[in-house]
Amino acid sequence: MTSTVYLKISEHSGTSALVDTIPLQVTGVSISVDKQIPAFPIPLSGLATGESLTAALDLGMSTKRISLQGFINETVIQRSHTQTGSTPTSLTFTPQEVAQLIASGVDSTGLASYQAINELVVLMPSKVNESYVQVAERNIPFTFRSRGEPNELDNENVSGAEAFPTSSTSAGLKGFVQQFGYELSSEAVDISFTLEFVVALILP
Repeated sequence: MTSTVYLKISEHSGTSALVDTIPLQVTGVSISVDKQIPAFPIPLSGLATGESLTAALDLGMSTKRISLQGFINETVIQRSHTQTGSTPTSLTFTPQEVAQLIASGVDSTGLASYQAINELVVLMPSKVNESYVQVAERNIPFTFRSRGEPNELDNENVSGAEAFPTSSTSAGLKGFVQQFGYELSSEAVDISFTLEFVVALILP
């Protein structure tokens, strides 16, 4: 199944999926979450019951990664710094140019706001909204957030819960591209690629 996937650069603002983004033709998306809970055996815990115990401290730590596989085709890209009047100019990039653009972005720092990639959007079909109400199917960005206002529904006891996506223009996953690789072939009209995105809060 082909997903609707695109990358956003740091300079992206507003809700446009066309301006300051890089659309990707993705054939596979792999999502992994690694829970990190410190655990240690309790000394002498087996004396009373004959069964030793291990204590674990859930501090809410995990590592979240999104791996993409797909193809890069000739793509129309818009940048807010290149405009005709008030409308960003649409420019057609070759597959090689798009691949170079991504590689350059991965190699840059967050200070280069028109290069650095800091958000991944993977649209998925959804029929249940943020309030657990059945709705007509629409696409929303994949998220690790839960449905409900703070301290409500799935966010019971979570006072600082952030909003669940409500439409295709909602925010995606913030973080950074840890790995990007692609192959150039003289016979191919498109370019195969792999990309690994780590969900993270990037400072400063």
